[in-house]
Amino acid sequence: MSPASKNHEEEEEEEEEAMAAALRGTLVTLAKGLGGARLHQLASRPLSVSASLCGAESPPARADGTFKVTMVPGDGVGPELMTAVKDVFKAADIPVEFEEFHLSEVQNMASEEKLEQVLTSMKNNRVAIKGKIHTPMEFKGELASYEMKLRRELDLFANVVHVNSLPGYNTRHNNLDLVIIREQTEGEYSSLEHESVPGVIECLKIITRVKSRRIAKFAFDYATKKGRNKVTAVHKANIMKLGDGLFLQSCAEVAELYPKIKYETIIIDNCCMQLVQNPYQFDVLVMPNLYGNIIDNLAAGLVGGAGVVPGESYSAEYVVFETGARHPFAQAVGRNIANPTAMLLSAANMLRHLNLEYHSQMVSEAVKRVIKQGKVRTRDLGGYCTTGDFVHAVVENLRHRPVQ
Repeated sequence: MSPASKNHEEEEEEEEEAMAAALRGTLVTLAKGLGGARLHQLASRPLSVSASLCGAESPPARADGTFKVTMVPGDGVGPELMTAVKDVFKAADIPVEFEEFHLSEVQNMASEEKLEQVLTSMKNNRVAIKGKIHTPMEFKGELASYEMKLRRELDLFANVVHVNSLPGYNTRHNNLDLVIIREQTEGEYSSLEHESVPGVIECLKIITRVKSRRIAKFAFDYATKKGRNKVTAVHKANIMKLGDGLFLQSCAEVAELYPKIKYETIIIDNCCMQLVQNPYQFDVLVMPNLYGNIIDNLAAGLVGGAGVVPGESYSAEYVVFETGARHPFAQAVGRNIANPTAMLLSAANMLRHLNLEYHSQMVSEAVKRVIKQGKVRTRDLGGYCTTGDFVHAVVENLRHRPVQ
């Protein structure tokens, strides 16, 4: 190792230690002020900044033992899916109170004031559950959609989609278990487009070393924390030699810091084919923005579609839980046919983040039991049941939960 690189690593270690010390100091202060034994315990633990990036800290419960969560139903079937979540939470007596905001760009609910209210709520509560906010294709003077503004304002840089086969529902590839990690604050979704001359549009793709290293570090931290063995970086550096080349270089640099995790690379078009032919070869995949959007949807199709895969987006401070494949499913609005599985599993993941492990398992196991039994299935899974039928079956499973 050269002296220059050694000094650079030492500087990074010192900076990380300083930030960890600051975090410990903050926890100690909170513990003294609140008299919480749990906070004292956290403050005494060794902290690492990289570990904190693998998931924002869960917010504390309020004095009455409940948690406040921001809810944004969004467009399409979003409101129906959120009703399903609220019905299940009520039946399970889960100590969560939702602060609900209706935000849309297509239902005459768009205003900067309402967007600010949602952001303020999310920042206060630090945890949110959200449906898809539909983005109209027509250009009306603003390139950045509400979805993109929320991600940027909260710095939700890491989107995580865990693609997992559901027991009892057979697909071409069963027993799948892979994770897609997507950088979602830059890349092709930078909202930087302009008409350079009439009839010629330039759309800029932004790749930075800082954000590429950050998402790579998140992916390797996630793999380490979850006991995963391999991280695959997805790219198109053979064509976009500078942009994707920088992303690939950043991933390779971070990979050297994790010798126990196997590191591979794959070109995006080959990745799509390999996912269809042999998805078992993948474990954790990390990629820039647009590729992640495509792969999320492709992988969701391998295990049952957009209605069954949960997802979440992380910053260092906030977490937003949502469906893994984001579709408003507008043609199903009001028809009571949407599959609430993905949103219910996402809500269960949210409960786990809030340290409500018992309630999280109760909801996720009830949903999975309904699917495994095979008696109640929505149309997307080959059945004839309604959204209400599925929710009712989940509630019944909650009430008749097997004794552990």
